[in-house]
Amino acid sequence: LPRSAWPLAESSDLGGILDPESPKDDDRKVRRREKNRVAAQRSRKKQTQKADKLHEEHESLEQENSVLRREIAKLKEELRHLSEALKEHEKMCPLLLCPMNFVQLRPDPVASCLPR
Repeated sequence: LPRSAWPLAESSDLGGILDPESPKDDDRKVRRREKNRVAAQRSRKKQTQKADKLHEEHESLEQENSVLRREIAKLKEELRHLSEALKEHEKMCPLLLCPMNFVQLRPDPVASCLPR
């Protein structure tokens, strides 16, 4: 029978008996599915790698944040300590207590108040 006389049937309808191109089509479908499967695997792997990288970056930033918070606490404590030391020093500083520092006529009020 000429091809034009063949019934319009899908290859799956008759098991591919009437369609001589069916094996080629099947091969193309198989190759396309395989290619798609490989592409999907590659995409999933890439997505997983990206998520892993983000997780590692997050962990690293969390550690850095902890280090910086400890440093801030240490510096705040040092500031408190130095502020207290300065207040204690101001109570007995000869330069701050010397009445000559308030006189504007002296060229060097600091020298006149220092112990000799």
